[in-house]
Amino acid sequence: MRNLKKLLVIVAALLAGVASAKADITIAVAGPMTGQYATFGEQFRRGARMAVVDINAAGGVLGQKLKLIIEDDACDPKQAVAVANKLVSDGVAFVAGHFCSGSSIPASQVYTEENILQISPASTNPKLTEEGGDNVFRTCGRDDQQGAVAGNFLADRFAGKKIAILHDKTAYGKGLADETKKQLNRRGVKVAMYEAYTAGEKDYSALISKMKAAGIAVFYLGGYHTEAGLMIRQARQQGFGAQLVAGDALVTDEFWKITGKAGEGTLMTFSPDPRKNPIAAPVVKNFRAAGYDPEGYTLYTYGAIQVWAMAAEKAASTDTGKVIAALREFKFDTVLGNIGFDMKGDVTAPGYVFYEWKNGTYDYAK
Repeated sequence: MRNLKKLLVIVAALLAGVASAKADITIAVAGPMTGQYATFGEQFRRGARMAVVDINAAGGVLGQKLKLIIEDDACDPKQAVAVANKLVSDGVAFVAGHFCSGSSIPASQVYTEENILQISPASTNPKLTEEGGDNVFRTCGRDDQQGAVAGNFLADRFAGKKIAILHDKTAYGKGLADETKKQLNRRGVKVAMYEAYTAGEKDYSALISKMKAAGIAVFYLGGYHTEAGLMIRQARQQGFGAQLVAGDALVTDEFWKITGKAGEGTLMTFSPDPRKNPIAAPVVKNFRAAGYDPEGYTLYTYGAIQVWAMAAEKAASTDTGKVIAALREFKFDTVLGNIGFDMKGDVTAPGYVFYEWKNGTYDYAK
């Protein structure tokens, strides 16, 4: 009887080992699935789901299938921390997120404490990787890079003209506006106006009237597409023809839905469009076959999951420390091109370029 019990224990252990070997690896994507920035949450969700489908179809990671959890932080810092703590309880191996820098930065503290790898597809505030732990990475660029490109453009294109800098007081918007202003100042340009506005309002006519009275020729907006869209539409209604220049938060067709023809000619900075990358062509084709154009941060989210999976294969483990080492040691052929990461966790990829909104879509500015 004693030998039989030992045999049963051994068999049970073996079966448990087999079940464990075949268990799913749980990962997550977190972003604004609801709220005024839900269009970016949709980009995150679609990019993550497609990445998981494609990776699982190719055999998974280390022979195990991926299971995806989708969480909504609504771009709210407190909700982002709650989401991060939930994902810790869920036992995730990796998080692709968050979208807003104001969410990613506080959530990163939870992931660092719990040793969970975080790769943000979209949070551009330098503090995320400057102050974050070794476990914090991003597949997008930084505001100091983006601001330098925008500042140089404004200094060159609008020399001698009056420039206004606006921001929405968020970690993303103010950070981007300040970096752009810094570069203008380095170029010897003093801005004519530096103003904060409140996100979520519907009427910006007072701010527009103020810019119009000041003779502003171009206004740079550090903020999101909703407010940018309302401002340019209301500006045109007032007969104010100043050029709008903004950052990467305008990479959604929701901007044009707000502006209509008033958005024509709006300029913005964004990383090179991964939809035009030949290596991404099969993935883009699959998205479009499903009736969705993978704009904005869709492929940056896909790429975040893709590069984590590739690094786990290189490390032969999903252990956070081992995956971090692989991310820093190797380069990876992804939908974003051949990318790697520096010691801070920032992606080593081409920087920012200018796009122009025309006829309801955006493309490289000429």
